[in-house]
Amino acid sequence: MREIVVISGKGGTGKTSITAAFAHLAESVIVCDLDVDAPDLHMLLAPVVEEEHAFRSGHEAVINQERCTKCGVCAELCRFGAVREDQGKYVVDSLRCEGCKVCVHFCPDQAVDFVEKHCGQWFSSTMRFGPMIHAQLFPGEENSGRLVALLKKEARQRAKKQGLSLILCDGTPGIGCPVISSLSGANLAVVITEPTPSGRHDLERVADLCHHFRIPVAVIVNKFDLNLDNSREIGVYCREQGHGLLGMLPYDEQMTKAMILGKCITEMPASHFGDELRGIWEKIVAYPVGPLRLA
Repeated sequence: MREIVVISGKGGTGKTSITAAFAHLAESVIVCDLDVDAPDLHMLLAPVVEEEHAFRSGHEAVINQERCTKCGVCAELCRFGAVREDQGKYVVDSLRCEGCKVCVHFCPDQAVDFVEKHCGQWFSSTMRFGPMIHAQLFPGEENSGRLVALLKKEARQRAKKQGLSLILCDGTPGIGCPVISSLSGANLAVVITEPTPSGRHDLERVADLCHHFRIPVAVIVNKFDLNLDNSREIGVYCREQGHGLLGMLPYDEQMTKAMILGKCITEMPASHFGDELRGIWEKIVAYPVGPLRLA
């Protein structure tokens, strides 16, 4: 079993569109959307949800109105302004609550419960290319790294159960906690970048992160013809650092047309972009990587 994670140092590089095309080209694959804060792979792959599960992480304070004597101690002690009076009752604003338990500890009537927090939903689905695991955090919720780890574990279990040989993950942009969780245990990181100063800078950051975790890096430069000098510099950087340069994709309005139709670029009529992408995928399939390191 192989696990390939498609990531980018910054948003807007075309990562999700390219991942969707790889899902179309791949065989024996389960797709996993790890961008749980702002998922969008489902817009192209149109999965049909088969199972839906609540994601719970952390805790929040909830005032039990039957036990509450409205003394106001909780509101007085809360340093985050999470407790407020509403129509003669004290309630906790879940968006402000930091889970510090001050109100729970000091309530003289033990009227504040500390319940597990419902942070989002995760799904097991089927789309036109095979099974898919994905999720959605509620607005403002945290612990995205933990949810990513849950999705990866579920994808590995289902891949093993169904005899699938490839786990294809659409990672998150940047280098934060969910990206680190996305990379955990993977045996290849495909980094999508663009020929801009910010694209080059963020490529270097995410490549350094992969190097720290000893994960091989292969690079795709998208929209390379928008700045040929920067594209050449990225190619030189990849050779100097020992990163595989899988290819350079041109700017193509066909990509936008495909998104509007809810299709992958490789499902559209034949084009130079599609042919280049197919060649890149063949290189990824043949890329020399070690076995999956379960973490």
